[in-house]
Amino acid sequence: MNSYIEKILQRVEERDGDKKEFMQCVREVYGSLEKVIEAHPEYEKYDILGRMVEPDRTVRFRIAWVDDNGQTQVNRGWRVQFNSAIGPYKGGLRFHPSVNASIIYFLGFEQTFKNSLTGLPMGGAKGGSDFNPVGKSDGEIMRFCQAFMTELYRHIGSSIDVPAGDIGVSGKEIGYLFGQYKRIVGAFENGVLTGKGLAYGGSLVRPEATGYGAIYYTNEVLAHEGEDIKGKTFAVSGFGNVAWGAIKKIAELGGIPLTLSGPDGYVYDKDGIVTEEKINYLLEMRASGRDKAKDYADKFGAEFFPGQKPWGVKVDVALPCATQNEVTLEEAKKIVANGTKYYIEVANMPTTAEAVEYFLENNVIVAPSKAVNAGGVCVSGLEMSQNSQRLAWTAEKVDEMLKNAMKNIYDISVSAAERYGMGYDLIAGANIAGFEKVAEAMVAQGVY
Repeated sequence: MNSYIEKILQRVEERDGDKKEFMQCVREVYGSLEKVIEAHPEYEKYDILGRMVEPDRTVRFRIAWVDDNGQTQVNRGWRVQFNSAIGPYKGGLRFHPSVNASIIYFLGFEQTFKNSLTGLPMGGAKGGSDFNPVGKSDGEIMRFCQAFMTELYRHIGSSIDVPAGDIGVSGKEIGYLFGQYKRIVGAFENGVLTGKGLAYGGSLVRPEATGYGAIYYTNEVLAHEGEDIKGKTFAVSGFGNVAWGAIKKIAELGGIPLTLSGPDGYVYDKDGIVTEEKINYLLEMRASGRDKAKDYADKFGAEFFPGQKPWGVKVDVALPCATQNEVTLEEAKKIVANGTKYYIEVANMPTTAEAVEYFLENNVIVAPSKAVNAGGVCVSGLEMSQNSQRLAWTAEKVDEMLKNAMKNIYDISVSAAERYGMGYDLIAGANIAGFEKVAEAMVAQGVY
């Protein structure tokens, strides 16, 4: 490995070695950049790699709120603003008990390159809290969101930092967050958050965007192999917005999603999750707050496998849509043994490093999450554009722009890998293409 890359990885290990998800992400990205660094000695001169792994600022804050029993509760909140070289900070908010500094760091770092890939002027950031909205009343969620925004508002703005939703933050939470922001600043600045409701500046296709974009990207991968989605079988994890959007688009294009999953286990529907009734029921499951995949099995008579993940099901395409590191080496071996040809990462870093290596060793085509799931932030960027222009575009226009953006992300990733003699390597290509734009901007703007 290049000595400069080794030096930076050692530095990150010394400073942030306790942040395992962040370290995993940095190693994955920087491990692809050796030829780029060798071709651009100025990147070492300006210590681009060293500066990229250090966020511009990290904010951690206390969130005190009152539950329905009148008891005061305390949670932790974070906003990590990683890089603004190509635009204002942009990245979601995650409300989940697993949230910690490592996860927020990895998501913010990854977001920098993902946003770069979209071609839109957006920097990288991420935030969230260890608050768990599951099982909470609407009143409790509202009071928590108001308390969260009471601190966050001082760090965001339409030209500063524009948060959006992520796991645990749907349109409901965004509404409460925006309402509190508007109350505090005394102005209707709807460009400060994305993922808003249509009634107050949201964009059509935003809830579906990540899932739709993932399938548009998948279609490009299949086309490269002379295939298409029609008739292909899919194993999908999760059942939230991302999985719902992906399943909806797969069914529309003639594919057959066979699984979904939750914390309680996975569902296998031999007839496919293809009817409008089945697909719409995923929204009911999400809105219920129960977080139970078994609800689908009970309603439609599908098989339910408690405490298991769907990676033992024989399919053409594996589509992890849940959370980070959900596919380990053990699951990777099952996927390979079933003859699955395509592994398309939709969740953020859903695969351990060992599992990725195993896929590549066994000739599975791997598409990386920073490219595949960029559709969500892409439409968030389009929502920002609509807000700036005081316009509301049609669903058809937004969907067409999303489709074109995903094709471009695929094309520039393929081109970047080929340019450095790395062949058809979608992982390296996405890392290089995302990195180069940010690095060029950082060099141009001087040391800061």
